[in-house]
Amino acid sequence: MRCDPRNRTVVGCTLLVIALGAGVTGCSSGGDPLSAEPYDAADRISFSGPSEGKKADPDKPLEIVAEDSDGRITDVTAVDAAGRHVAGELAADGSRWHSIFPLAADADYTVRVSTEDEGGARGRKVLAFTTGKPPATKSLGVTFGPGTGTYGVGQPLTATLTAPVRAPAQRAVVERGLKVSSTPAVEGAWHWVDDKVLHFRPKNYWPENATVRMRSNLEGIGIGDRLRGGKTAPLTLRTGDRVIAITDVAAHRLTVHKSGEEIRTIPITAGKAGFETRNGVKVVLAKERFVRMRSSTVGIAEGSADSYDMDVHFATRVTWSGEYVHAAPWSVGSQGYDNVSHGCVGMSTDDAKWFFDTFRQGDLVEVVNSGGSTMEPFSNGFGDWNLSWAQWRKGSALVGDTGAGPAPEEKARLRPQPA
Repeated sequence: MRCDPRNRTVVGCTLLVIALGAGVTGCSSGGDPLSAEPYDAADRISFSGPSEGKKADPDKPLEIVAEDSDGRITDVTAVDAAGRHVAGELAADGSRWHSIFPLAADADYTVRVSTEDEGGARGRKVLAFTTGKPPATKSLGVTFGPGTGTYGVGQPLTATLTAPVRAPAQRAVVERGLKVSSTPAVEGAWHWVDDKVLHFRPKNYWPENATVRMRSNLEGIGIGDRLRGGKTAPLTLRTGDRVIAITDVAAHRLTVHKSGEEIRTIPITAGKAGFETRNGVKVVLAKERFVRMRSSTVGIAEGSADSYDMDVHFATRVTWSGEYVHAAPWSVGSQGYDNVSHGCVGMSTDDAKWFFDTFRQGDLVEVVNSGGSTMEPFSNGFGDWNLSWAQWRKGSALVGDTGAGPAPEEKARLRPQPA
């Protein structure tokens, strides 16, 4: 349908609203409280598409066009009944706005369009439409991690998908729908570890005593290949104090800092030649009060000179391959003087118990001055912090290697930048 553009001098432009290839189901302004003037812009707006009452195709973009040269669009917001905003781009000259994120299927949307004429007179219009149900599709589930609780400031967030997503454009849709916010706010970004796993970390460590929330806006959203987002449970967690252990292998010393203050220095022994402890930042994965350690699990043949089979107490795990900070009463004579372990960081039982009681999952253990290789980013625990911020951004389908990551939650709409 097309409305007669009367009194064009008031609004300044006629709008063509292409709602996903379908007609808009409502033309009333609805008493929009954001209107700058007390008039209805209904007569200045026209629509194209199937007849009124038809449902819109969620797989087609939403586009709003100002048809007259003497007026422009100044703002557009589109939001569904669940409160999800549609990201979009407004042309610098105000002639056109289009969505850059798919709409959800079987959802009710409200669109608010603001206009301005050459003289500065403003108009406002509220539109409504409903998207149709999609054909039979597969559902993409998302599981957020690590789980509800309190973690150290080094804890990365995870999103595990139920189906692989490989195409860059599809990854961008998924990533845009995975929302992370924190109080205090931080700058951060997602990084694709593989086709089914993403990690999120801030540019720097999380603030102390922060509240972090994760949610998905993907439900009903078309991702591609007949794949749509499914329902996902949100996750809220907290961070504790900033607790970091600096392990200086060459000095045979481990120094613990809490909230920026040094609170304890511990003599240690680390990996000897051929079994060097990995350098780099490691995140505490788990704590095991007792663990049986056998050399055969790390490829050392039983009966060889380096084989071992022993009971270990107060073991704080930092890699999945078996690197711990733990009690090593058998090497007390070497602690503080020599490196004699097979890669773990050993200390006295009293010191190990204190370390075990002080550190939590997500706290940080940084190893320096070792002859070993650097901790892997992903395959052996959380080595995420061993990537620079520039390297981290390259793993994002949205950010890539340009600009900063979303901070803290991507805006729902984009405005033209001034020249």
